[in-house]
Amino acid sequence: MSHHLDTPLAAQNGQLFLDDLYAFPGENSTVFVMDVNSNITGVYAEPGFHPEARYEFKVHVDGADQENLTYRFAFAGPDSAGRQNLRLEVLTGDDAREDAAEGRLVLEGRTGETVAGDGVRAWAGRIADSFYIDLSLLALVNEAVGKGTAVDLSGWQPGRAKNTFAGTTVETIVLEISHEHPVLRPGTRIGLWAATKLATDAGGWRQINRAGHPMMWPIFWPGDTDFSNPANTRHPSEDRAAAGAFIAERVTAVVAATGTSTDPEGYGQEVARQLLPDVLPYVVGSPAQYGFAARNGRTLADNAPEAMLSLVTNMGVPAGLTPATAAQARRADFPYVVPV
Repeated sequence: MSHHLDTPLAAQNGQLFLDDLYAFPGENSTVFVMDVNSNITGVYAEPGFHPEARYEFKVHVDGADQENLTYRFAFAGPDSAGRQNLRLEVLTGDDAREDAAEGRLVLEGRTGETVAGDGVRAWAGRIADSFYIDLSLLALVNEAVGKGTAVDLSGWQPGRAKNTFAGTTVETIVLEISHEHPVLRPGTRIGLWAATKLATDAGGWRQINRAGHPMMWPIFWPGDTDFSNPANTRHPSEDRAAAGAFIAERVTAVVAATGTSTDPEGYGQEVARQLLPDVLPYVVGSPAQYGFAARNGRTLADNAPEAMLSLVTNMGVPAGLTPATAAQARRADFPYVVPV
């Protein structure tokens, strides 16, 4: 689950809260991108990555309930210039699911610099945020989903939409994996999610936040301002049992009230089935697109908010923004993001 508007708690600990997750083809490769610590929370957001945390990409292969691969990033404290040393480890098989397991060291480097080796490239640092939405539109849909009432877009003027996230920044981790990888080869069907974990006083690790599909938290749990919802610490394999009925009921109510389905209950159940478990689906080597009709990875340009709002309400929800809105915040070559 992910959330940009991280509230006062996140403003103190924004380094641990995920904003977005992406998966798309690179240069004969697959690219994973994890964004954290948006400065939309305000001046109190702590810059950089948390030095006592882990940032993990979790990969499920061919519909597996459990992850088969984990790419684990860890960061040291910042130096006088704000740069941080980083380590990347990979864990496979049963170890990919174990916090206590030690991974194989793949890369070491520093934030703001490209690090390459062993068939992977990585870059981490502060970037311009490529996410775009007018939050006043989200508020209209939130109200309907939360109350089970009809979506009222009569006062919404797409032509006057403005990107609330214009000029904002996030910390990002970019990981590029060659198609020569023994598992992540073209044609392989994967599910991707990201997790942030914090070391505990007892010597273990606590999962703080997770991300899969975009917009899940802002749409379905916008009032969880203290991040107490157990979905934060849950494993995706538990999602359908824990949240399937809730999501189906919310979607059923809003489409019934709006009149966008002749079978609201069936539609609600189908949306819950598509969104849970909350992992981002992608076929390695294929063009990525996160849209209303198809969800296969997610590029930095995709209008994911429009796609999700339309899916949940079963109607076209024009966001009024296009990929050109944030074109200056992405690039065609590695690291695909724009440092600031």
